[in-house]
Amino acid sequence: MSSSSSTSSSSSSSVWQLSYRKLRFFTRIRRFLRSKTAGTANHKSSSKSFDRSADNNINSAALSVNTGQAVEEHDSSTILQRAVKRLHFGGPEEKKAAAIEIERLAREDVKVKKLMAELRVIPALVEMVAAIGQQQAAVGALLELANGTYTNKAVMVEAGILSKLPRNIDTVDELTRHELSELLLSLSSPKNIHLPLDSSQVIPFTLAVLDSDSGSEIKESCLETLYNLSTVLENAAKLGSDSCLVGSIMRVVSSLRGLSEKALATIGNIVVTFPGKKAVENCGLVPESLIEVLTWEDNPKCQELSAYVLMVLAHHSSAQRAKMAAAGIVPVLLEVALLGSPLAQKRALKLLQWFKDDRQVRVGPHSGPQTPRVPIGSPIADHCGAREGKRMMQRLVKESLHKNMELITKRANVDPGSSSSSSRLKSLVVSTSSKSLPY
Repeated sequence: MSSSSSTSSSSSSSVWQLSYRKLRFFTRIRRFLRSKTAGTANHKSSSKSFDRSADNNINSAALSVNTGQAVEEHDSSTILQRAVKRLHFGGPEEKKAAAIEIERLAREDVKVKKLMAELRVIPALVEMVAAIGQQQAAVGALLELANGTYTNKAVMVEAGILSKLPRNIDTVDELTRHELSELLLSLSSPKNIHLPLDSSQVIPFTLAVLDSDSGSEIKESCLETLYNLSTVLENAAKLGSDSCLVGSIMRVVSSLRGLSEKALATIGNIVVTFPGKKAVENCGLVPESLIEVLTWEDNPKCQELSAYVLMVLAHHSSAQRAKMAAAGIVPVLLEVALLGSPLAQKRALKLLQWFKDDRQVRVGPHSGPQTPRVPIGSPIADHCGAREGKRMMQRLVKESLHKNMELITKRANVDPGSSSSSSRLKSLVVSTSSKSLPY
């Protein structure tokens, strides 16, 4: 007897909750209709008072126009009410059609776009993002609602839009991928810096897109999203902790030259964090791909970004500098120091100074008897330093001349029709440019 009474009480409670939700929903719709009707009535009265001195024909024409506008606004309000009702209480197909209708209404009327947060439309659309068959309609509506409204974006993030992103992008079509990437880019805009975006929730989707055969526009939107997130140090550390993501971004640098600038800028933000630097150091494409970027004379911005990343990796790391030297970075840096942009030249010269210091440390202790130590700043120390610097400069010039002669000899013995002649010629030009440097 008690169990039946508890069951009836729980069912009545659920019915009461459903009725209360519907009551709140229709109250919001009624308030919206009243505001539209009041605005129409005020517009009518102001038009009549303004046209009081006109003739009867103009008055009748203005009245008919106002009446038509009122009917049109009433129709749009009715359509909105029906669409919101179907979105909350309809079946899967009704929700899909309602999402398409809401997207259209939001595109045509800014007031409708701002009203959606009050009508609880956005959380319902966010839930549809994870439903197969309803994703495209829901994402399209959310993308339109996010356009130019910070409140709607905040509601989307609060409703858990990032957790609804598909991890397997093969389950969604190309159009849905594009709109999802555009939605993420809109949410990560620098204007929305206060939105609590968790970059770790963005990684699976963006990583899947970068590793897929998606179009360059979709990958560009994902790269811009990652760049926007990486401007915040906390997010940059989270992005850098995923070595797979860092590897995917570096592969974009090597394979999609048109997207390299944004990819290198993202790596530049990630590499300043401890996990990001470790991930970049352990990437198999580093430093070869970054050295290759330094040879892009037609893209000085990429040269500057690549030199910056190499500076961060080489700073206080003799192992990384040795790795770069083995990959042939010194001749390339010499070319950039002569022909690059002012910023690229400055960074290349700084790197060259570090490599020169490394050589000085290796050669110095084994190059004959050592001079006795003297206090820093004394005339003897200054004289010794100048003399040692002159010797170092002469030795570097001799080594450079000797290396250039070897390359010229090799070049003379190369068959002109060989496939590697052009690359060797470029290496020769790079090396011969070292004679113009003071060290």
